Amino acid sequence: MFDFHMHSVISFDGKDLPDAMLRAAEERGLKEICFTDHLDYDPLATEQTMVFSTEDYNAAYDALDSTVLKLRRGMEFGMTPDNAEQFKQDLKRRPFDFVLGSVHFAENLDVYLKPYWLGKTVFQGERRYLEETLACVKAHDGFDVLGHLTYIAKAWENPVHRPVAYDDHRELLDEILKELVRKGKGLEVNTSDIDRCGAFLPHKEYLCRFKELGGEIVTVGSDAHGSDRVGQYCGEACRLLKELFGYVCTFEERKPIFHKL
Repeated sequence: MFDFHMHSVISFDGKDLPDAMLRAAEERGLKEICFTDHLDYDPLATEQTMVFSTEDYNAAYDALDSTVLKLRRGMEFGMTPDNAEQFKQDLKRRPFDFVLGSVHFAENLDVYLKPYWLGKTVFQGERRYLEETLACVKAHDGFDVLGHLTYIAKAWENPVHRPVAYDDHRELLDEILKELVRKGKGLEVNTSDIDRCGAFLPHKEYLCRFKELGGEIVTVGSDAHGSDRVGQYCGEACRLLKELFGYVCTFEERKPIFHKL
């Protein structure tokens, strides 16, 4: 079992120390994990508070090790259509094994929070978020895998917590997936929304379509922000990938490794 999306206290919203999360992964029998702490830039903020310190990151992870599992060091970069240059600079912070590119803002607003949803139907909220995601995927090259494509489904202020139906946005979603394939990027199966709306981010239909379009790289991540959720539902996600792809990917030094399931 693998978990390639985890946040410790090095992230602004993490709850546990890296060591506690590593020990939880060991106790749950994981084979390989990757810490992917946040570098998120609020487009409207005068002071950025969602960006980790490189010094803190290095101090936390460089000495961390395990005799039980493989430990990788990565990051999750919050993409916007106009922060590609910032991304290039952040990639120079240190060598990373894995880089998730995610989208948390649209219309310069955090889609998790109420201001984004004011005056929007659920369809409009989803559509604007996915349009922003397409713009980000086109603008950026520095990521390895697109994180939680349907993140909007679990947004706290989303009026309905349900999976985003592929048919509601098929043409737009096909554009996103085709761009990932064209750039040789991967797609994450994020397990963090199982408890809220009973589906992976994104769910099975997206993965099938990604494969149909030529997508090959697929990873699994719990998006754990505390030791209690490390590896949660990752086994189920791997079983789905076994059915659809026959493998799951991890990364070392930014290169994908394909593990037969």
